[in-house]
Amino acid sequence: MLDICKEKCVNEKKVEQTIKTLPKQEDVSQMADIFKALSDPSRLKIVLALLNREHCVCDIAVICNQTDSAISHQLRILRTLKIVKNRREGKMLYYTIDDDHVAALINMSLDHVKH
Repeated sequence: MLDICKEKCVNEKKVEQTIKTLPKQEDVSQMADIFKALSDPSRLKIVLALLNREHCVCDIAVICNQTDSAISHQLRILRTLKIVKNRREGKMLYYTIDDDHVAALINMSLDHVKH
């Protein structure tokens, strides 16, 4: 069975109302970039590891079973998209989730797949 209407009938009023509520294209593109970044299993695992506590790059590499260099590359992508943020303490660089919105998005996704 195809997922299409059997008859072509556009409700112009509903369509117009919905179009007015859609975000700007720039915002849609930025949202897509966030979902694209989080669709990579390595990056998603990093974010999951940071949900409840901060970690340095070395810790994240061990948690994710990857090299420091590979983790650094992934963190750069996540930081650019404001999914994670960092702070330096001496020679150590610690990462955390950037804000509560990111944590909520991840937690909602996790709840969704568990139910």
